[in-house]
Amino acid sequence: MAGKLGFLVLASLILLSMCESAVFNPVSDSHRSAALELFYPSDGSFGSLEMMYEALRTLEVFGIEKKPDVRASACASVAVTLRSTSSASEDLFNALRVNGILKCELNDEMFAEIASRFDHNLNDAKSLLDFYHSIGSLVLVKDQTSNSDVHLRDADKIFRSLKDLSQSDGRWRYNSNNPDSSTDAAGIALETLAGVISLASSEIDRSLVANLKNDIVKLFDSIERYDDGACYFDEKLVGARGEQGPLSASSSVVRGITALAEATSESLNLPGEKILGLAKFFLGIGVPGSAKELYHQIDALACLEKIRGSVPLILSLPATVLSVTRADQLKVRVNTVLGSAAPPLTVNLRQIYVSGSKDASVVNQKLKFDPDSGMHVLETLPTNIDIGNYVFSFEIVLDDPEYKKTYVTGGRTKVPIHLTGVVQFDNAEIAVLDSDLGTVETHKKLDLSGGSAISLYANHLQKLRLSFTLASPSGDAFKPHQAFLSLRHGSGVEHIFVVSNSGKKFEIVLDFLGLVEKFYYLSGKYDIQLTVGDSVMENSFFQPLGLIELDLPDAPEKAAQPPPQSVDQYSRYGPKAEITHIFRAPEKRPPIELSLVFLGLVLLPFLGFLAGLFCLRTNLKNLPRSSIPATFGIFFHMGIAAVLSLYAFFWFKLDLFTTLKALGILGIFLMLVGHKTLSHLASTSAKLKST
Repeated sequence: MAGKLGFLVLASLILLSMCESAVFNPVSDSHRSAALELFYPSDGSFGSLEMMYEALRTLEVFGIEKKPDVRASACASVAVTLRSTSSASEDLFNALRVNGILKCELNDEMFAEIASRFDHNLNDAKSLLDFYHSIGSLVLVKDQTSNSDVHLRDADKIFRSLKDLSQSDGRWRYNSNNPDSSTDAAGIALETLAGVISLASSEIDRSLVANLKNDIVKLFDSIERYDDGACYFDEKLVGARGEQGPLSASSSVVRGITALAEATSESLNLPGEKILGLAKFFLGIGVPGSAKELYHQIDALACLEKIRGSVPLILSLPATVLSVTRADQLKVRVNTVLGSAAPPLTVNLRQIYVSGSKDASVVNQKLKFDPDSGMHVLETLPTNIDIGNYVFSFEIVLDDPEYKKTYVTGGRTKVPIHLTGVVQFDNAEIAVLDSDLGTVETHKKLDLSGGSAISLYANHLQKLRLSFTLASPSGDAFKPHQAFLSLRHGSGVEHIFVVSNSGKKFEIVLDFLGLVEKFYYLSGKYDIQLTVGDSVMENSFFQPLGLIELDLPDAPEKAAQPPPQSVDQYSRYGPKAEITHIFRAPEKRPPIELSLVFLGLVLLPFLGFLAGLFCLRTNLKNLPRSSIPATFGIFFHMGIAAVLSLYAFFWFKLDLFTTLKALGILGIFLMLVGHKTLSHLASTSAKLKST
């Protein structure tokens, strides 16, 4: 029980250390492949303008060229939506966003009409989404037309109307009638206010901008954090845009602060560590499985890539499993979230923690930059570490202090590293000892590389001893996660024992006198197997050592019986035993000559019948000679023959019911053809008499 408890404590410590450290990689080719699969329609069309924009925006970030058929259908849909006077504000907004990417051929008059329409909509705007669509559309019109006369005269008033929807915790409401606040609404509000600032005909009141910066600080105070440093904004309100999760809410906030940082000249004083945590959150998702989630992820990362004064830098490792035996080098790469090159910098290895322990060794070792590969390389590992699981603490230092105004490196980055190697096996031996004196009865050396197959004999008064030594590549003692000795009886009963250690030496002694009950008094041959394994061992093994024949006493009457062996549930689907059929032996038949003689005897009565007709001078001259009467006459005689045959079948095979039914049918047939035949004979006889 104590051993199991210790294992659980060790597992908990390892899990805790893994949660505190993680590897985050920039956007990869897997994201690009997912975008091509999720966003390229097979028929060249999209479900809606919003889906069209999300697809085009994601493909634009990856630099994927739009297909001509997709561009043609998208521009046609944009033109129809912008020309229609009944199009909703949201559809017009999405159509302008699509046009901002595709640059469709539209005239300035259409943009002027749209701008006039949204100027009018601002006067009636009540909800946050009304302002968002109107302000966002005006910003898009200003960016896409040569006419620069697109601005807001009452920018301060609109700013205050939007600010009235804010809450004390930094979140916002969708409208004044709904008291519930939303993080997703906060991102929409920040993006809308950024549009108000960019469209203002005069400078916005500085006090309003200062209050907005305070709201951003409060919003970041409510951010959630994982143990690995990833940060996200949670969303529990089902708002006007449906149910939003942490991914969409965090993406909305990132879009908002990016737009606001670009619109205003003042510094937002964004917390760099939390911006880096947001980047880790989006990258930690991996490759999303839906188009909507992939859009939120990639669009947010694209915003973080260009956010003014807070571009996060991501430290990643191509490999976190290094072989000490092969002398692998530790390589570190630093990029932006989308994989762009980082500015000149230095990566230092500061500390090394052993997994499951808070004690750390101070290293302060600088990694060498390789300009060809763009990686920072630690050529040799510190001499004071051996194979095992570690957490390396890295620090990024920008070479030029001016870069601190643009990039965010965060504090120290902890990364789990697994150092593996070949463990040395030595002095492996197995022996049978006398139980009383401890003298060695049988002693054999073991070749754990697979070349030994021993055969031992022991009784219940003797002991079995197995010993070997394990050493790490550096020669220090090594304790693997698993070291088991198993003995398996021919009946399938298996016994497993833990091999304990003292330093480098591992040893186990089995006293068969105390194990007879555990062995269920089963004598016979037992297969011996040794299992030694660990996640950092490159030569873990499950090695059969040979067999031992045990001579145990007979079981008493009330001794425990061996447990029933489990039956493989899939064995019933295997091949069944071959079915062999037993046929009856063929009966002995008479010679063929005898059969022919018997056939002649059977036909003899028929020949006698014909001879009798000839002797009796049967008159066949009156048989009709014309075709039709002759046919009836032949049918009549055939019917007589059929009746005689029916009698024969009744005698050998048929029952009475079947015979009578067939006889009735034949009787009707005979009556008809007989009547025709007799009528012909009667008329012929009458003609002869008249002559």
